[in-house]
Amino acid sequence: MFTVSNDVKAEGQVLPAGRYGLPMIADPEEWTIIFSKNPDAWGSFFYDEAEDALRVKVKPYKHDYRQWLTYEFTERKPDHAVAELQWEDLAIPMTITVDNPNRIYLTRLKRDLTTVPGFSYEGYAAAARFCLSNDVDLEQGLRWADAAIAQPFVGQKRFETLSLKSQILGKLGRQEESAKLMQEAIQLPGTTAVEIHMYARQLQTEKKEKEAVEIFKLNAERHGDEWPVHVGLARAYAYSGDLQKALEHAKKALEQAPDPLNRQSLEDMIQKFSKGENIAQ
Repeated sequence: MFTVSNDVKAEGQVLPAGRYGLPMIADPEEWTIIFSKNPDAWGSFFYDEAEDALRVKVKPYKHDYRQWLTYEFTERKPDHAVAELQWEDLAIPMTITVDNPNRIYLTRLKRDLTTVPGFSYEGYAAAARFCLSNDVDLEQGLRWADAAIAQPFVGQKRFETLSLKSQILGKLGRQEESAKLMQEAIQLPGTTAVEIHMYARQLQTEKKEKEAVEIFKLNAERHGDEWPVHVGLARAYAYSGDLQKALEHAKKALEQAPDPLNRQSLEDMIQKFSKGENIAQ
């Protein structure tokens, strides 16, 4: 049985959304995969060609031995997948594709937000984040971001939601609004040292080093000795070329490191500073 919730293409041919039986005709060189409108019929016992919805041709190939009949999705991407029958040393692959997967996902998000996810700010934030990360329907993403902030009984004004809206505004070209909202997010009483640090790191990845340095310093003013303030200060001083100060703060950060991954990163940083190497270059 083969079920699809939206129209797809099987081997390039349109298959409408629905539930299908999946008989196959075997041949040494080419197999025929049949999508039958009667999903309940038992294979070759009651197969009726008149009930065919679609037939596609595929090429079998030799596969690692399988004791049991197996169906697997051997490739999964947002816009396509490969479904494969495997049995003994034979594999029968079929490529399934979808047009406009982002549109399909947006439709699903809208439907989901009328159910349980619609009763939490996280649901709206996740939907807005999808629009942002995929650069799709940013105006809808902005409305969802607003709901995550201010939806009655649901919205929460916090760094996570304000910074999300700020990023969407930035992508929409509304830079002044974006910058103002991000400053508001940073200044919220509940904004953590980690959130501010990660924002500064984001600025660095965007090659906005001077802005990142100011945020690292602001984090120190707001949060003193909290982790990861000294990591940020090490990066800020490295950018200004003061490796002695950078080394001092990297050592302080190492004493606070919460896990092996951060400890290793800081040890590498300290080693470079000690040799006069600047990580900012």
